[in-house]
Amino acid sequence: MAMTNEPDALAVADSALVLDGDAGDFFALLKPRVMSLVVFTALVGLLMAPGEIHPVIGFIAILSIAVGAGASGALNMWYDADIDILMDRTAKRPIPAGRIPADTVLAFGLFLSVFSVATLGLTVNLLSAGLLAFTIFFYAVVYTMWLKRSTPHNIVIGGAAGAFPPIIGWACVTNSISLESIALFAIIFLWTPAHFWALALFKSDDYGRAGIPMLPNVAGERATKNQIVLYAALTAVSGVVPAIMGFAGVTYGVIAAVLGAAFVWYSVQVWRMADGDKKMVPAKKLFAYSLLYLFAVFSALLIDALVAKFFSAGV
Repeated sequence: MAMTNEPDALAVADSALVLDGDAGDFFALLKPRVMSLVVFTALVGLLMAPGEIHPVIGFIAILSIAVGAGASGALNMWYDADIDILMDRTAKRPIPAGRIPADTVLAFGLFLSVFSVATLGLTVNLLSAGLLAFTIFFYAVVYTMWLKRSTPHNIVIGGAAGAFPPIIGWACVTNSISLESIALFAIIFLWTPAHFWALALFKSDDYGRAGIPMLPNVAGERATKNQIVLYAALTAVSGVVPAIMGFAGVTYGVIAAVLGAAFVWYSVQVWRMADGDKKMVPAKKLFAYSLLYLFAVFSALLIDALVAKFFSAGV
């Protein structure tokens, strides 16, 4: 577990535990904002994949992926409860706030993990179920329990967990992994560092109190800004790859190029920001835009796929 300056903080919360957790608290354990992104990108992967899937099976597949993502979030909150209580943005989560006991969250997360993987395996195919199981394991064990507290590159490697949903969605239809699905994976994987390091710049005090070695706390602001520009540029390039590969149209390629150019522009504004700037306005703008970027790129991919299927059906 993490080394903190307040090792008894969680114990104090546990001693004052009030078991008044309601449905809203259990829903919060699923990290619904993260889950919504997982569901959306998985849906894009599923609809872009060649071939057909029965609508009911497709719905079960997306629901299983959503539950698996929620399971990962719950397991993350269980393990990170000792550091969540030290950070302003996480102190009100159900465990550190004393609304749900940690062992209940662990059981909840494990149950959802098994349920989601088993459901996907029994109703869709074993490959997609195996990928979902690996994703849960990677996020809960490799990222949360190991990388997050041991290396400033935790987000770079750990970002793979959040990038798998399009591959899982694709596998639900094709029972295979293709270069096209890996290209979708790459967009999210390369997007993650710039997104989270922008957050880390204006939340560095939070991470410092919790003892998490985020890049700004370990390497400093300037090194972080350099890395943000690099990954923003890589993300912009990866965004147009689907058009270059031919499984997305020219219109999508133009939209992705414009969105990517704006991503790089925002990252350059962060790079130009004076070191030690307490307001961190450019970093906050980049963080907000990065969310818009990913949503817009995958929305464009989704529309492109639906239009292509509409015309291929001869309607």
